[in-house]
This record gives sequence, structure tokens and C-alpha cells, in this order.
Amino acid sequence: MSGRPAGARPAPTSHAHVWEPGSDDTLLLLHGTGGSERDLLDLGRALAPGAALLSPRGNVLEGSMPRFFRRLSEGVFDLPDLERRTRELGAFVREAADVYGFDAGRLTAVGFSNGANIAASLMLREPDLLSGAVLFRAMLPFELDEAPVLQGKRVYLGAGKADPIVPHESIERLAEILRAGGADVTLEWQPAGHGLTNADVLAARRWLAD
Repeated sequence: MSGRPAGARPAPTSHAHVWEPGSDDTLLLLHGTGGSERDLLDLGRALAPGAALLSPRGNVLEGSMPRFFRRLSEGVFDLPDLERRTRELGAFVREAADVYGFDAGRLTAVGFSNGANIAASLMLREPDLLSGAVLFRAMLPFELDEAPVLQGKRVYLGAGKADPIVPHESIERLAEILRAGGADVTLEWQPAGHGLTNADVLAARRWLAD
């Protein structure tokens, strides 16, 4: 949480987090179940060298494992909690942008698994907040009647062909909804399971550099 000038406003307290100052581009790093605010720092540095990094820890515990929202069972989400935690995360990001001075218009979420799911929820519920997202092993977090306006947003979806957790139809449905809102969506399938691979990282890095 370095890089703030003397006399600056206190750092946001709603989420434990790490802030690494960098270029005008900022990555919002959102870990998977059981991760922490430090889990995706190396990934962020690899995807966008020199970018600023904002990495919060999820506020929900499943046993001893941090998450960003509750689930009822594998793949079954607590939807009221998901909505509340999405709004909570959005408020944290806005406060952090004010405190740390980054441009929210150049903010890209990078999420893995549970973190990718809340990033997708954030994009669907608060489409003005993110300029884009890199979502590894995401699934559709909830159904909605009408896609939000997502013109000008870019989204990369990194899926695993052998993922035992994310059904193929769920990630394809997420891509469909994002595209219906006007987002520029890239869905790439890797010969992998739920875990992140070097091929995922290289593909997402190329996509971000475009």
C-alpha cells in the first residue's frame, strides 16, 4: 500500500489489499477461492509489465478460505450475497481510485475462478466501472433478462476444455451476454482443466497488448 503522498487520504479499509503504483493502466486483481491479496501479483506483473496493481482480498470465508462471495455448493452461488458483495467491491474500487489517483477509465479486472466470477458480476451490474476484463475459468454468475450497455468494453475469457468445475455452456452463455451488450469478447479454449497454465498467461498477455 505504498506510493501515496504524505497527507493523502487513508487507504480504503473495506478490503485488505495491496496497491502497487505504476503506469496509467491499472489491473484489478481478484484471486480464487483460498487465495489472498498477494496471490495474483506476479500474474499481474506478467500480463501487463509496469501497470499499476490493485489487489484486494475477498471478505467471505469458506472455512478458512477467503472468497469474494458465498456459494451454497460447487457452482451454486448465494445470489443475494453475490449482489451485495459486488456492490461492496465496486464501492471499494471507486474509493481506491480516489485515494490512489488512478484512472478508473483505464481499469481492467483480472480474475481467476471465484475472482473471475465476481469480476463478471461487477461488469454486468456496474458496467461503467471497468474498461475491460481478463477472466480465467469464469462462469455466468447469474442470469439476467437484458444485457447491460457494454459498448467499448473488451473482455478476454480463458476457458479450460477439461475444466471439471465450469460447464462449457456457462462460459459460452457469459460470452453471449457480454456480446449482446456490445462488448468485444475473445473466448479462448486451452487444453487444460480448472488450473491456470502458461498458455493462458501468454494468450492473455498478447490480448492485453493489442
